[in-house]
Amino acid sequence: MTSADQPVVTLDVHDNGVAVVRIHRPEVKNALNAQVRESLAEHFRALAKRREVRAIVLTGGAQFFVAGADIKEFASAGAIDMYRRHTEYLWEAISRCPKPVIAAVNGFALGGGCELAMHCDLIVAGESARFAQPEVKLGLMPGAGGTQRLIRAVGKFQAMRIALTGCMVGAREALAMGMLSEVVSDDQTLPRALELAAQIAALPPLAVEQIKEVMLAGADLPLESALVLERKAFQLLFDSKDQKEGAAAFFEKRTPEYRGE
Repeated sequence: MTSADQPVVTLDVHDNGVAVVRIHRPEVKNALNAQVRESLAEHFRALAKRREVRAIVLTGGAQFFVAGADIKEFASAGAIDMYRRHTEYLWEAISRCPKPVIAAVNGFALGGGCELAMHCDLIVAGESARFAQPEVKLGLMPGAGGTQRLIRAVGKFQAMRIALTGCMVGAREALAMGMLSEVVSDDQTLPRALELAAQIAALPPLAVEQIKEVMLAGADLPLESALVLERKAFQLLFDSKDQKEGAAAFFEKRTPEYRGE
């Protein structure tokens, strides 16, 4: 099989309920083109419906998570052309996936690659990982969450510095400013992401999905409205069989068996 015949995004579903989605365009440093975006969206939409999948790890290569968007696809594009592409629907397949998504980032996550990582719920980065939103250097600005997700993650002043200068941010600095979940040695990035995913996959999936949904939906609501949302979701879970199983297992001092019911 030639490189042209190989899928640009691969999927591997483990027996423990963890799915691994990997971007594979090494010849162009995993640059995002329409094919990659469409393939990612297709995989995430399908995984959202698979009950046996309880957590997802998204990763790239050892040197490049994603080096950015494929500039060839938009260098000469006009505004109407870019509008008609409606790439927001492809990105939403990831951000709206009900399953927790963990980005395992080694190497460079630039532009669209940084935005892709920020679509995930947790980010585990290797020590050599580098993040940037360098669109300003091409006379552009981030267009897939690089201003809005970033400012919500790290605050106004760091987000402004990153977006306005296009500067590169190392993994340790990114962790300190709240952009990442964890930093590990490069050879432990994927293993650690898989470990976290396995921990989550072993927990009751209805509760996990409600936690994700409420935290994301409530983040931009007034506190009192968000607390109402949280309270209703909390109450709803008392009708689940998993909640009864968790309580029974606690009293019986045994390992619970969660079925997502």
